[in-house]
Amino acid sequence: MRDKMPIFAGVLLLIAVLASMTLFTVDQRQFAVVFQLGEVKDVIDKPGLNVKWPMIQNVRYFDRRILTMDTPEPERFITAEKKNVLVDHFVKWRIVDPQLYYVSVAGDEARARIRLLQTVNAGLREEFGRRTVHDVVSGARDKIMEDMRTRADQDARKIGVQILDVRLKRVDLPLEVSESVYRRMEAERKRVANELRSEGGAIAEKIRADADRQREVIIAEAYREAQQVKGGGDAKATATYAQAYGQSPEFYSFYRSLEAYRESFANKNDVMVVDPSSEFFRFMKDSGGGKKN
Repeated sequence: MRDKMPIFAGVLLLIAVLASMTLFTVDQRQFAVVFQLGEVKDVIDKPGLNVKWPMIQNVRYFDRRILTMDTPEPERFITAEKKNVLVDHFVKWRIVDPQLYYVSVAGDEARARIRLLQTVNAGLREEFGRRTVHDVVSGARDKIMEDMRTRADQDARKIGVQILDVRLKRVDLPLEVSESVYRRMEAERKRVANELRSEGGAIAEKIRADADRQREVIIAEAYREAQQVKGGGDAKATATYAQAYGQSPEFYSFYRSLEAYRESFANKNDVMVVDPSSEFFRFMKDSGGGKKN
């Protein structure tokens, strides 16, 4: 029995070695490419346990997850205005055809990244060259990213790769360009502010002119109404005086004389030189109501 134990162990070891050489597993996050004598024999994209021929077949795995290619340093591009801009961007991509990927870049992810970076940079250079600084900073940013994704994806398909997204993280201006842009923006804002002030001044003058016109109209209407009221009062007073004169001419003369006295001697310092025998002092001389000596 003891003599059979080493033989049994050897058989188990042989079986384990054969199993490791013939069996392999595929993870759901991977593609498995089976090579036979250096040529692609099969591509396995479903997870599970698989079998290969030992010695003559080997397996190579490729990541099927979404990968990110981020630029280490901002790239410099020239706009349609011949202005330099610094662009920081990243690309989301994944392998969709492992066999074509292997044939095109030998399955080397570094080579694939270089190819994709060259494609994206060439496209961005062309897109930025057709647009102004304002467009690339804000106006057409989304359009640039969508156009770049479409164009880069078309080229990436040639190496078995799909471009999912091209995103501009930051678009900066070099210091000398920034100062020029800021000065131009400041001048533009001042121009707009001056226009607004001018328009506001014109509107204010119009409002003041309209207010002055309304004021003059209101004053004129008030004066007209006051004159009408005053005229009506004078007419009524004249009518009253006439009626009183008609009823008692002597009393009316007396009343009018009193009014004249009061107006004449309103101030204590007033001095009047009049002939005592004049009609003006008739009621002062004759307390009896108008009898003459």
